[in-house]
Amino acid sequence: MQQAFAGKVAVITGGAGGIGLAVARRLARDGATISLWDLSSKALDAARQVLPDAHVVVTDIADYASVEAARQATEKAFGRIDILVHSAGIAGKNAPLDEYDLDEWKRVIDIDLNGTFYVNRAVLPGMKARNYGRIVNIASIAGKEGNPNASAYAAAKAGVIGMTKAVGKECAKYDIAINAVTPATAKTAILNELKPEFIDYMLSRIPRGRFLEVEEAANMIAWLVSAENSFTTASVFDLSGGRATY
Repeated sequence: MQQAFAGKVAVITGGAGGIGLAVARRLARDGATISLWDLSSKALDAARQVLPDAHVVVTDIADYASVEAARQATEKAFGRIDILVHSAGIAGKNAPLDEYDLDEWKRVIDIDLNGTFYVNRAVLPGMKARNYGRIVNIASIAGKEGNPNASAYAAAKAGVIGMTKAVGKECAKYDIAINAVTPATAKTAILNELKPEFIDYMLSRIPRGRFLEVEEAANMIAWLVSAENSFTTASVFDLSGGRATY
């Protein structure tokens, strides 16, 4: 797929680390102009050491005004947004549902579900106007199967799957493909949010017997956001190492 993204502008949320940064590196290698949206200015500075040509915007995806400002900044710099890979998110705390902190529930939903809505909502009008766009929303295997003691995260990611299917159908008359991927646990900083026993549980559920490598996710996502993916939309792609049951 060498230079498959030449002339394309790609926004990567959560792009300063983890799957987001791996995707950014892959798309940049293949010719894309990269705009990284992330909450951490420090992490964005570090990402610029890896991708010195990347455009960066400090963005709070749980705040629509911040998302809209990021869109305006990116379009001012490059004139358009062709690709969105929405990778930003949090795991949230682990606790049984009947003990789950109310504010923590709201925080996870605001970032993982509402944030997905905000980012998609911000970029879609421009994609429709230009009759071209590729979006991948990163959900989770938890959104399909549920994970005990992570009900907020599972609920949010199930919502991301449902929203992606709906908006993909809405935009099917355009040359816009909107899909989701459902990773199992990957080797990213999100592991730092989880209890060791929960990490052990997650690993035990993966038939491959290991965690996802971020480069493996980037490989799948690169095709989904390419011009070659001109038919598949409103779909969900498994990245669970064999864990998914549907």
